[in-house]
Amino acid sequence: MAAASCSSKVRLATFLLHLLGCFSSGSCSAQVPLLLWSSDSLPPLASPAAGHITSNDQLTSYLAAALGSGPRTVLLFLQDKLSKDDFTLFGGVFGNKQDSAFHNLEAALQSSASSVTVPALEWTGSSSFPALFQETLGVSPVLVDAETLSHLTINTSVNNLLLINLPYCTGSHKACKEVLQDNDEIIGNVLSAVKAKNVSYTAIYTGLQPSRVISEASVSDQSVGRSLLATVEADVKVPIMFNVSGNPCIMLWAQNLNVSLSGTAQWIDFAAGTPSLDRSMCNATHSLLVLTHPTNGSVLSFAMSQRFYPVSGRNWFTLDSVQLQSGSETVSFSGSRGIYAPAEYSFHCQSVSSFKDALLVLNSTNKELSESRLNFIDFQIQGFSLANGTNFSYASDCAGFFTAGIWMGLLTSLLMLLIFVYGLHMIMQLNTMDRFDDPKGPSISVPQSE
Repeated sequence: MAAASCSSKVRLATFLLHLLGCFSSGSCSAQVPLLLWSSDSLPPLASPAAGHITSNDQLTSYLAAALGSGPRTVLLFLQDKLSKDDFTLFGGVFGNKQDSAFHNLEAALQSSASSVTVPALEWTGSSSFPALFQETLGVSPVLVDAETLSHLTINTSVNNLLLINLPYCTGSHKACKEVLQDNDEIIGNVLSAVKAKNVSYTAIYTGLQPSRVISEASVSDQSVGRSLLATVEADVKVPIMFNVSGNPCIMLWAQNLNVSLSGTAQWIDFAAGTPSLDRSMCNATHSLLVLTHPTNGSVLSFAMSQRFYPVSGRNWFTLDSVQLQSGSETVSFSGSRGIYAPAEYSFHCQSVSSFKDALLVLNSTNKELSESRLNFIDFQIQGFSLANGTNFSYASDCAGFFTAGIWMGLLTSLLMLLIFVYGLHMIMQLNTMDRFDDPKGPSISVPQSE
């Protein structure tokens, strides 16, 4: 009995497996399940792969082999609508068998001599199943129920097709589970009436049409495979590049190149458009990148140089100055103290400004120009050794390995560790007394020599 119960669970769990496979294959537009069991032996049917939909031709071939060997009495339980989801929701497949709506159906599957499960059968129309079985058996269906079947004489020498129509909860005032429980009672009563007549039978339970249809999503125009969040990537700006004889000489990239001649003047972004590079130049020791704004004619220039430093044994380049010219006014900023890198590297910094954590220092003594400001966001520049063609070399970043916060954390941790070690050392030096006074006896005399 335990083996039969396990077999029933496997059949119902197969519905879940095929349902998941249907989701993955995207081919679950119109299909119905079919359960077939018999008091006699049935030819085996290979279990289809997950997501496979059995065609009408495959079912016709199997029925010809299963029902064509001799006279058969076929009980066709044809429900108005039926889908695998009905077994999933109301079949108690998650271990709660007492809550199942298919007690009689499960008992019939367990007690049958053989049974076949078709989780996904191609559905072509409401009249396809009666016509299919009528063509296979060569007889017209006879509409019966449990009461008329008890008074019906069955001639077992010829084929018989007994049709039992079962309703569904669509348009009914009852819940779906109650309707399916009532249908299960009808299946049990019909099977009991046939067994009382001692007639061998083959029973089939399926639906006229699916109760739930999952629309098939077309994947022909969709990308296949895993992907990250479906966000639209922003267009990446092309670096500003100055070429000499067709070879790149200076490269600059920045999210923003904002400049302002005063604290109240509007910011001008040289990275927003395509500036002119007419007066730019470069050689082995010096590079000059001149950006002319396409609308207002303002000029922003970057002067770089490289030389050999014996202490490090290598060439380094520095951004000597950044000059801003607007009309007759010109202001210069020095960057050599904070903007430098090995000559074969590029320099990168998330923020290069002249007023906050300034890497650019104002050189002008003119009070009118003392409020001039520069603010470069995500700034990267390289003026020498562009061996990678249109790509920057390895970037030397302005962010140091040890910031002020890291040093404070390290020093505080070291101080706490020293205090802990000192306290542990003092505790280990404590000694307990090895002699004690007896209040009833003489007092202990401790010699000074001890």
